[in-house]
Amino acid sequence: MRPWQFWWRTLVIARQYNPPEFVEHLMLFCMMGLGIRWILGMMGMLALSWPYQVLSASFAIGAAVSMAIREIIIPSPRPRVVIVFAIVVVLSYALFAFTDLVRYYY
Repeated sequence: MRPWQFWWRTLVIARQYNPPEFVEHLMLFCMMGLGIRWILGMMGMLALSWPYQVLSASFAIGAAVSMAIREIIIPSPRPRVVIVFAIVVVLSYALFAFTDLVRYYY
């Protein structure tokens, strides 16, 4: 029970200390979960389902925009290159996911 209490307290403290970053991490976690579901569908292990793909890409865009705006308003102590790279990677994932939707159209 103690490990669960440790993780729960860590989440509560992280949420209280930096709420915008906590929401970004939550959105990225949801993006990864839905993205894994989408990739498993592409590999044939699960049925193809485009709503997972759209929702995953939407979470990616939301997290990237949130990170960019937060960094513009309140710069973090992290190196600027790391933040820009993270935003570019997340946006490129969203772009790939949205362009891959064309195969459901035809």
